[in-house]
Amino acid sequence: MATQHDIALTRALAELPGPLPPSGVIHVAIPHASRFTIVGNHLAQHAELSLIAIGIGVHIQSLPTGSEVGIKALASRFAEGERTIAAALRELEAHRYLSRTRVRLANGRLVTRTVFCNQPGAALRGGTVVTPVPVVAPAPLVAPAAVPVVVAPAPAPSPSPSPEPTPVPEESHPPVRVPSRTAPKAARRPLPRPRELTPELRQTASAILAGLRSHAKELVLSEDDVEALVPGVAAWLERDAHPDSIRHALTTELPQPPKHPAKIVKHRLTVLLPPPLPGAHELAPVRRTLVIPLQNCDGCDRAFRATAPGHCRGCRNEPTATAA
Repeated sequence: MATQHDIALTRALAELPGPLPPSGVIHVAIPHASRFTIVGNHLAQHAELSLIAIGIGVHIQSLPTGSEVGIKALASRFAEGERTIAAALRELEAHRYLSRTRVRLANGRLVTRTVFCNQPGAALRGGTVVTPVPVVAPAPLVAPAAVPVVVAPAPAPSPSPSPEPTPVPEESHPPVRVPSRTAPKAARRPLPRPRELTPELRQTASAILAGLRSHAKELVLSEDDVEALVPGVAAWLERDAHPDSIRHALTTELPQPPKHPAKIVKHRLTVLLPPPLPGAHELAPVRRTLVIPLQNCDGCDRAFRATAPGHCRGCRNEPTATAA
């Protein structure tokens, strides 16, 4: 087995273009198909962290979310003692790779919340630390049929290494990373359309759009713009909006200078669309049924309906019957 390994390594070195370096490490780079973690050079080649702190930082970054990374848990895993591991964790805290805070759970128990940041410099925005959020784990990578052996010299370390991509998780629990500064934009609402675009609605809507430049000189629309925006104005007219109200909504408080008049008109026709006018049945008064409460008779203690306490009908008629 050793002879076969030496032969494969010799062949790989022979395929390296150019002369080999006289000294130093030579990297045999074989692409990973699974179970790997991307670590930034800012951590692996940190100039102020000790080798133990760098190793513990790489180890913590490779663990799934929820793993125990306390001093005793790491001491039971590695040969270094608790004091050495505690000092390495303090180094990671000092350089903002690690954050440990005490939080109280709902049951009153105090626990230590540990957060590891793979790019401390990228998590700072004007001196404020961005709150990390969980992300969805990407799909597992499929191993290629044949992986070539690539031999390349070690790259020279740069004075300011660029940020590395987020590591690919190897377990079901995803790592924790900072959110992107550019959040995805919500889908734009479509231009409103009438139930039926009649010739009358089309003619009136075209006249309103073509005449906007008479009320606001910035809103000069082309014929194609007018044709595209006609359904939006027709939807307003179908909802009994007055042409003057439509012009006022489209020409009031325009941005200066308006770079895209057609986009401004389309946006206002969409977001300022009034609701349909209520019908006669929707404006009808609500009929309420009067419910007379139950009372206990002061004479016979029987229940009867009345708006105020007193005597029932039988007790009120009893003196009349006695007199008769």
